[in-house]
Amino acid sequence: MRFGAHVSAAGSVALAPGRAAELELETFQFFSRPPQGGRVKPISKEQADEFKAAMAEHSFDTCYIHAPYIINLASKEARIRGNSIEILKTELERANALGVKAVMFHPGSASSVGSEEKGEELVIEGIREIMKGYRGEALLLVEVSAGAGMVVGAKFDQVGRILDKAKHPKLACCLDTAHIFASGYDLRTDNAVKETMNEFDRHIGFDRLILSHLNDSKVALGERKDRHEHIGEGHIGLKGFEALFSHPVIKKLDLVLETEHDRISEDIKAIKKLREKVTGQ
Repeated sequence: MRFGAHVSAAGSVALAPGRAAELELETFQFFSRPPQGGRVKPISKEQADEFKAAMAEHSFDTCYIHAPYIINLASKEARIRGNSIEILKTELERANALGVKAVMFHPGSASSVGSEEKGEELVIEGIREIMKGYRGEALLLVEVSAGAGMVVGAKFDQVGRILDKAKHPKLACCLDTAHIFASGYDLRTDNAVKETMNEFDRHIGFDRLILSHLNDSKVALGERKDRHEHIGEGHIGLKGFEALFSHPVIKKLDLVLETEHDRISEDIKAIKKLREKVTGQ
């Protein structure tokens, strides 16, 4: 169980490892391009070498890329779907150039097509196109959504179907504690965590769980809104995170904070203190 956080890559991707080291992280996540999208140049060999050297200098062996927020594979607009597919293909290329473990993304909203079922079909088609002929090492992770509106991927059974039907050995899943709590999966007690994780395994499978985003929730259970809160200050609470850290599957994961950076150091201290309490390490 290694802890990370989202760090800035402003100026150069090679700066991200150093920023993560300053926070005393054990892994980290970053945007390889502006999160609002736009065209970017391919990662040059020089950039890749600088990034890998910074990773080695700061003793990191694993990190992750978060895809831009503009991704929507469920849109009725062919242009939007096409751009989303191209961005994710490019992000996988950039991840492979940098030696990044995985790229995670939000599938998108089905509001423009009128039903989650149709949106699900479009997401599956889009992922198939992205992964067609893919031979890289970096994984593509479908992130479980918070469920606002007609967002695709808010329920484990739907994410499981997407992974099953898109089917690729480099396709897997990313959990977000705030998202799944908002989608109705309880995390506040040992029994709740056990039931939630059992349901995840039933529909998706622990073998496809690669990473979890670690966020408390500003909204109550099942309110279907994506609102991150600092660790221990939301509706999941410290007892919930202690229960989560005690789960045998979670103990093997990388866990990445996405809370506001003004108090990220406090969140890092809080989760490290909980880990020590649970594992003695």
